Amino acid sequence: MDLGLKNKVVLVTGGSKGIGLACARAFAAEGAKVAIVSRDPANLARAREQLAGAGLHVHLTRADLHEAHSAADIVEEVTTAVGPIDVLINSAGAARRYDPETLDAEAFRATMEAKYFPYIYPQQEVLRRMAERIKAAKNKNGGENAEPGTIVNIIGMGGKMASDIHIAGGAANAALMLATVGLAHYYARYGIRINAINPGSTLTERVEEALKLEASQQGVDTAEALARGQAKVPLGRFAKPEEIADVALFLASRRASYVTGAIVPMDGGSAPLI
Repeated sequence: MDLGLKNKVVLVTGGSKGIGLACARAFAAEGAKVAIVSRDPANLARAREQLAGAGLHVHLTRADLHEAHSAADIVEEVTTAVGPIDVLINSAGAARRYDPETLDAEAFRATMEAKYFPYIYPQQEVLRRMAERIKAAKNKNGGENAEPGTIVNIIGMGGKMASDIHIAGGAANAALMLATVGLAHYYARYGIRINAINPGSTLTERVEEALKLEASQQGVDTAEALARGQAKVPLGRFAKPEEIADVALFLASRRASYVTGAIVPMDGGSAPLI
């Protein structure tokens, strides 16, 4: 099946590990021109090595997306080095887990800065540029052959269903879902599509961190915490990063050309919510 992603310029934030790296690998395998951004040079080096080992080459850039100007600089750099961005995959946020009794105002603020703004800042800059391209094309030729862009935000089920150890992070996720749907409604007038994926527990380093906290609370080791966690999932296991990436591919592709403002749950059936 041709997804129409060949030669598309794809920026993946948080693309050096976990779900972000799986997305970078999947888009590169489809023939897209992929750029990944991470603030950790060691993670970027490992990502380059892993992708090169699979015969895939991407543009790497180091940046901290906690500041709006930094996000704008990254978008400019990728646009100059690779081309105007057609697809943005946001996967950069990493909110800490907290025991509820340790939560305070500073923890909530830090969580928004860690998870919410690293999505919002690059998204706003990319949206601005996408809209400007569409406007320019309409002024020039009535919009014929204009290529609206797409955005996929990898958020998390914590914004739909509260977890004791992820209350602050869940609040950031809920805010991101609202922003996704609201911006999708507005930018549909330009043909720009914005969707989100809400993964449940996925086998990444972040889940390992959560398992350690859960194991401590339950008085068991992490292997037992993992077994208990997976036993609660109707499908019987946690997700693989590659499975999340497959859905991101679809949402960014021409096969999903009439899908916008969608929040796709991927939790193995754990949360029977509408």
